[in-house]
Amino acid sequence: MVEISVNDVGMVYSRNETVALEGVTLDVEKGEFISLLGPSGCGKTTLLRIIANLLEPTSGTVTVAGGTPEQARKNRKYGIVFQRPVLQSWRTVRKNIELPLEIMHVPPEERRARSDAMLKMIRLRNFVDAYPDELSGGMQQRVGIARALVIEPEILLMDEPFSALDEFTRERLQGDLLSIWQESKKTIVFVTHNIAEAVYLSDRVCVFSPRPGRLSAVVDVKLPRPRPPEIRDTAEFVEYVARVRGSFEGI
Repeated sequence: MVEISVNDVGMVYSRNETVALEGVTLDVEKGEFISLLGPSGCGKTTLLRIIANLLEPTSGTVTVAGGTPEQARKNRKYGIVFQRPVLQSWRTVRKNIELPLEIMHVPPEERRARSDAMLKMIRLRNFVDAYPDELSGGMQQRVGIARALVIEPEILLMDEPFSALDEFTRERLQGDLLSIWQESKKTIVFVTHNIAEAVYLSDRVCVFSPRPGRLSAVVDVKLPRPRPPEIRDTAEFVEYVARVRGSFEGI
């Protein structure tokens, strides 16, 4: 079942006439994990923001669950995770996770039950009363993911959420994200410029050309799931990385 449909989408920033996207067509199945992969400035974050109803395309259409992105946003179908978690420094881990529920006027008992479930999922129950400056970067990003998931969205949109982290933390959080995805069955659209990360996480890797951003290739990743960290050392994984890298040739 198609959950997100992008049809011939283009985006031109009128201020400087920059063509960010051109003729992008893509369907995302319900429960699928896809990555939008490409170099900086290729329009992949622009496309994510169009899907999220944070930008309006200058041409083409996007439908989400059969309606418009605006309807999906108003119906709280999205959880969004940005490059940095942007936690409120004066709120504890629990209070940061519960913030969107407070805005939604969810009763305190339900807020606590939902945040408890999220704290268990992200393995931070021992840090429930800690403040952001007492957490590592990876822990902060886990709180950001929990805050996006606590409203129980159908779709998780992620814009390079691990790009600022060291390699060890990044790989650990990639595994955490796969565990969360397998448990929650969310549809995930994940923006990255890291080829190995895209292959490790995704069902499909959507490769974007440099500006103007076009969808130049889609690579199906048939690696078995669940994917342990050791799968990165297999010949099959290396072959997929090479295949995706090769799709950039001639762009």
